[in-house]
Amino acid sequence: MQLLDIGANLTHESFHHDFDAVMQRARDHGVTRMVVTGASRDGSTHALDLARRHPGELYATAGVHPHHAIDYDDTTHTLLHELAQQPEVRAVGETGLDYNRNYSPRDVQLAVFERQLQIAVDVQKPLFLHQRDAHEDFIALLRRYRDKVPAAVVHCFTDTGEALRDYLALDCHIGITGWICDERRGTHLRELVRDIPANRLMIETDAPYLLPRTVKPQPSHRRNEPMYLRHICYEVARDRGEPVEITAANSTATAEAFFGL
Repeated sequence: MQLLDIGANLTHESFHHDFDAVMQRARDHGVTRMVVTGASRDGSTHALDLARRHPGELYATAGVHPHHAIDYDDTTHTLLHELAQQPEVRAVGETGLDYNRNYSPRDVQLAVFERQLQIAVDVQKPLFLHQRDAHEDFIALLRRYRDKVPAAVVHCFTDTGEALRDYLALDCHIGITGWICDERRGTHLRELVRDIPANRLMIETDAPYLLPRTVKPQPSHRRNEPMYLRHICYEVARDRGEPVEITAANSTATAEAFFGL
């Protein structure tokens, strides 16, 4: 069973001291390829560097998360445009809207999101998207660009059935994380995941965040890492009512097609 983690924040400082061990544990658990998320100007550059150091195993995205939209300037835009053209960079993002914390003003988030949508149009690469508590504005802007880009994935989907139907109607892919394992806030995903077509469903850890709460025993450091993608795959398979081998094969094939691997 070979798995592909479409969203791992391997540039995070918590991985600096044992990166090689993290990579080996992923391999030992069947996670043979990972897409390293670029979520800031420096983070996107670092993600590309990791992908170049691990060809065929790591790939990258390039983007600025809405939390960091306030720091987005013309220099950042030019750099992202250049990064997005590199062969190791397989998608534009993480980009989108986050009205849950509003670390950046909403008008700034919207402007920066649109600038990155245009980068995806220019370089003709898929979108790696983030949305939290901003569905109405997010879907309105995405609708204007969706038919101009080859593909789009709403990463770390945690929203409602109505939002899911909106995304599927736009032919978007859906990324499911360990949020589905959270009995406090993710139980609705256990039903919704059945409604995602196999060729639109991908799985991810979003490491080091969102350690699945159903992992036993829980590691003392509470850090999520790519090896736990196997656990997420088992949980998703159970909720979809299908053998884990089918979930693994389909999600991997879907990710390969989406990222052109």
